[in-house]
Amino acid sequence: MIRRVLALVEPFILLLLGTVLLATLLPARGGWATVASVTADIGIVLLFFLHGAKLSREAIVDGARNWRLHLAVLATTFVIFPLLGLAIGNVRLLSPLVLQGLLFLTLLPSTVQSSIAFTAIARGNVAAAVCSASFSNLIGIALTPALVALTIGGVGGAGRGISIAAVEAIVLQLLVPFVVGHLLRPWIGPLVTRHKSALTFVDRGSILLVVYTAFGAAVVEGLWHRVSAADLALIALLCTVLLGIVMLFATLLGRLMKLERGDAIVLLFCGSKKSLASGVPMAGVLFPAAQVGIVLLPVMLFHQIQLIACAFIARRYANAVVDTGEADIAI
Repeated sequence: MIRRVLALVEPFILLLLGTVLLATLLPARGGWATVASVTADIGIVLLFFLHGAKLSREAIVDGARNWRLHLAVLATTFVIFPLLGLAIGNVRLLSPLVLQGLLFLTLLPSTVQSSIAFTAIARGNVAAAVCSASFSNLIGIALTPALVALTIGGVGGAGRGISIAAVEAIVLQLLVPFVVGHLLRPWIGPLVTRHKSALTFVDRGSILLVVYTAFGAAVVEGLWHRVSAADLALIALLCTVLLGIVMLFATLLGRLMKLERGDAIVLLFCGSKKSLASGVPMAGVLFPAAQVGIVLLPVMLFHQIQLIACAFIARRYANAVVDTGEADIAI
């Protein structure tokens, strides 16, 4: 079990931590900061282009058939999570920017790769997980910025609100590349599938580049003088509580809806996840450069916490089937 958790968590988390350390010690300044920022923008465009190219139209069509499950996942992701995020905003022990980062976390779409992986480990409905996670990311491209504008925009001077510049950035850096990538899927789809493992490095490289520029700009603005070790511990605690509440809600909702075991697992894992891959580039587009680093702290911590927690829970579901044949276990 420990090896499985380390396999899921250690490599990319260590790369993220290393990138944050590099940005702390050697933040981009002057001309290099401009070059790094432009390169990060290019990385965001490439990231969403690849997301569009990976999305199968067959998955969209097939997914529409299980609409009750997908609506439950979307409601958990984009209704329950944001409501909890607004409630967390009343915790006055953290700075306004950190609280906005926690709220931003709750507005993000679900993950794709890890949601599917954990559903498979737990012996759930993998096909439905592919559809739900894909729908969440597709809708999140438009819905997350809209929710940011409604809940965060302009509060405390951190958000860009619904300015024309923000809308243009969303359309040009997120939506257009995604649509173009999806339209080109008939031609580039086989290439994307064939070189899936290699393209993962492109995905993660783009994320790391955005993290480096974001944290570098935040360090120059005095990030680590504004966020203490106690603040980080409190953020981690709030992220853990947030994840626990949502997973409990998803479990109870699955029972209330009388979902089959495989679909209930999809609701649990797809509904409780938040995407670092989408959150990092979206933050880079929606927030000023000097504030992105602080906003991303909760997203990065939640990402690690959800991987560790879901790895243990998925294995418990799998063991329940293999050892006892039970269709349901308590979390």
